Amino acid sequence: MKRKARSDISRRALLMAFGLAMASFASPQVQAQTFSVIHPFTGGTDGGYPLNGFAIGSAGNLFGTASTGGKSGAGVVFELSETGVEKVLYSFAGQPDGANPQSSLIYDASGNLYGTTSAGGVYGLGTVFELSPKGQETVLYSFQGGTDGANPVSKLAFDTAGYLYGTTTTGGAYSGGTVFEVVKGGTEQVLYSFGNGTDGSAPVAGVTLTKAGIIFGTTSAGGTSGYGTVFRLAPAQSGWTEHILHNFEMQADGGTPYAGVVFDASGNLYGATTDGGGADWNGGGAIFELTYSGGEWNFSVLDGLAGSGISGTYRNVLVSAAGNIYATTHCDGSYSAGTVYELTPSGGSWTYTPLYAFTGGSDGQYSYSNLVMDKQGNLYGTTNIGGAGYGVAFKITP
Repeated sequence: MKRKARSDISRRALLMAFGLAMASFASPQVQAQTFSVIHPFTGGTDGGYPLNGFAIGSAGNLFGTASTGGKSGAGVVFELSETGVEKVLYSFAGQPDGANPQSSLIYDASGNLYGTTSAGGVYGLGTVFELSPKGQETVLYSFQGGTDGANPVSKLAFDTAGYLYGTTTTGGAYSGGTVFEVVKGGTEQVLYSFGNGTDGSAPVAGVTLTKAGIIFGTTSAGGTSGYGTVFRLAPAQSGWTEHILHNFEMQADGGTPYAGVVFDASGNLYGATTDGGGADWNGGGAIFELTYSGGEWNFSVLDGLAGSGISGTYRNVLVSAAGNIYATTHCDGSYSAGTVYELTPSGGSWTYTPLYAFTGGSDGQYSYSNLVMDKQGNLYGTTNIGGAGYGVAFKITP
């Protein structure tokens, strides 16, 4: 297969600039789904430019980060009620506590929140932080920009012992980013450094762990064709061993996966690429599946989505208990302002249903968000801009 010229890997720098984008807004249009803006961010003390969506609490409350705003303009951690009442839990000062969080959050059984900042910290290169229910922040680790990595934008993940795992987009032994572990007490250990040959580089998404401690994830660049990989890390006697499950080629399989991979109830992995995907995908990316059979992982692009127009899925897809897939896009739809969509399996194929197309006005524009679902089946996410100009938190009843 003849490959296109390698895309500019520096696009990963877009993640540092998402919060600076502005655009003109189109007039609103009534959509088919029940959509509501539950909070428009003002860019002031409430925060601005939320990039990565929410974690949802057991009571349906939403926890998230905004990359700018707050008391010092360096971003906030906030809580939203289901109706959009916001409580700012913490405002970042920039240094040494961190600045410009671009990750979504996770929480433990005690209600402590955990996340990363892409900048700030002791060395200005990002942090891993913990936030108590009383709003007390603790920097667990400040990245130095050497072999330990730098500029994390990823969501964290817990293992069964409560240790934290994530990625950095840069740094490491080969300057291609890292997978790291932070243990209790704040000690960081680099499990794997990318960029040593065709192993992948520039991981943007976080990682997914199995109960056995096996790590799965993606890199947005590198691999045999330069368009990214899906990888697996397993512990070994001499450290961690990487296995490449798929090398993206930008054609029918897509390329540049900023999103990570997630499991369904049957143990299959799903993910999204931001670019590529061949003529049927109009170069806007692909949704893919990895299934385990015969001792190996088999890659396939979801069938039946030709002509759907999906373009620019930047964050992890959501797989519901029913096996449906939900995600957001960055710049497609009727107004080229992004969409929320659903994929439904049917007879070996998948049916694409657009749930909402953003207009770029008061409803928001450009969603780089993950989605979360509450017990009633409502979806929640964020847009980067739109609303009052600094993004919105939205709710959809599909």
